[in-house]
Amino acid sequence: MQKVLDVMTKIGHLDERAMQTAQARQDTLTKPAGSLGRLEELSVRVAGITGNPLPKIVYKVILTMAADHGVVAEGVSAYPQKVTSQMVYNFLRGGAAINVLARHVGARVVVVDMGVAADLEPHPALVDKKIAYGTQNMATGPAMTREEAIRALEAGIEIVEEQLARGMDILATGDMGIGNTTPSSAIVAAITGRPAAEVTGRGTGIDDTQLKKKIAIIEQVLEVNRPDPEDPLDVLAKVGGLEIGGLTGAILAGAAHRIPVVIDGFISGAAAVLAIKLCPKVQDFLIASHCSVEIGHQIVLQHVGLKPLMNMDLRLGEGTGAALGIGIVEASLKILAEMTTFAEAGVAEKKGEADASRSAAHR
Repeated sequence: MQKVLDVMTKIGHLDERAMQTAQARQDTLTKPAGSLGRLEELSVRVAGITGNPLPKIVYKVILTMAADHGVVAEGVSAYPQKVTSQMVYNFLRGGAAINVLARHVGARVVVVDMGVAADLEPHPALVDKKIAYGTQNMATGPAMTREEAIRALEAGIEIVEEQLARGMDILATGDMGIGNTTPSSAIVAAITGRPAAEVTGRGTGIDDTQLKKKIAIIEQVLEVNRPDPEDPLDVLAKVGGLEIGGLTGAILAGAAHRIPVVIDGFISGAAAVLAIKLCPKVQDFLIASHCSVEIGHQIVLQHVGLKPLMNMDLRLGEGTGAALGIGIVEASLKILAEMTTFAEAGVAEKKGEADASRSAAHR
């Protein structure tokens, strides 16, 4: 647990001076003030995260963490558990949606075995952090021990530190695990106090009958385990997942190293809820890429106070929405760095703004 505590103590606040400098430059660019909306806000936010008034993104990393879940024995997913390992191999071959979108934005995908219920063949692109062969069936007892939950957090921290050594200017979170919307719903219900029915969606595409059963299973999970909403480690251990724990640790480490963390959909959102509960300052370092079709994700975003960059009805996971989010973040920073100012372009400013712009440029 010491590794987790050490990382949390390193998490600071947004750099106000860098943000002021970035905002001052935004105010002098050849456009009406605020006309690029959230692109302007985003660039200033990233300046605050990194402490650099002109941040650049060169090295982009997407962590796609995989693990299995014992609760699939209750019929909560439309797909069999073996799909988790099959999809991991697809990631490693470069044939999944996340690989395509990562190539599109120039990011490297780091595939992590946090707890796949199979012995995966060694591969140079596979990071082995396996803690167990999936979680236990949380419908009948805790998903994992508290020690395993801590190990999952520590593994996520270790991966970020390893990737920093290779270069990382932005971090995106992704997941793979058949059945993992069930623990995500349980985590969100436990911490927010919302009823299971309000945070439970169709996951991989279950029908109405299966959805009713899934909600009932999550209610049973919460009743059997009674996770303590004030103890995020207790919540993770009792009703979470190994990949969710890994993502939680990665989020903490990204924030500690002043790296913008672009979170994906519902599963990454559940990890963000846990990370913010562990250390509220983490919220400043997170960027929500999109709002998932999963109904619980809207509640997640409201709970953690993040506004998504887009809404494209995504629900795949893997980090796909976060990959697109990286592209938007990079676009915002290129506007900040590459767009000319009124003075540089010889363009007249709006009446009354010229003096303000000059004043801002000299602050």
